[in-house]
Amino acid sequence: MNFFSGFSLDGEEALFQEYLKKSDYTISGFSLGAVRAFEYVHNTDKRVDKLQLFSPAFFQDKSEKFKRLQTISYQKNQKAYEKQFLENIAYPSTTKMQGYYKQDDVEALQKLLEFIWEPSKLKALKERGVEIEVYLGGEDKIIDSKKAYEFFKNYATVYFIKKGGHILWT
Repeated sequence: MNFFSGFSLDGEEALFQEYLKKSDYTISGFSLGAVRAFEYVHNTDKRVDKLQLFSPAFFQDKSEKFKRLQTISYQKNQKAYEKQFLENIAYPSTTKMQGYYKQDDVEALQKLLEFIWEPSKLKALKERGVEIEVYLGGEDKIIDSKKAYEFFKNYATVYFIKKGGHILWT
């Protein structure tokens, strides 16, 4: 199993142990890592049976102004931005995310904000026989999980953890 980490994170796959399918043919990722996992699977000719997307970065419902403000805030005070980000991804749990922190850059943030989930690519994976699972938390402070659910339900099995946040914990 390959796991792709999220923005400014490393080793957070430990948070998803109860959901992870451990197999040589499973690819998983969290948030920005879900984007990277998806791109990897879409571009590889290797066998992949399952793609697990944990709280995939879903910002195609956000305005350009919102995205620009996120980038400006990050560039203005990266430490403050990342501190708030770590708190928001843990919410509503009190999990301390600092142990998973890894400094990232503005390009990674922009990739996260600008990525567009293309229905044709999701359909192509399904046609290849890749089973797609999406995990969303109803209390997520990073993405609008209800809008993500409405989008992904057409292409994947979606697990919606009502009281979970971005890391799916309550």
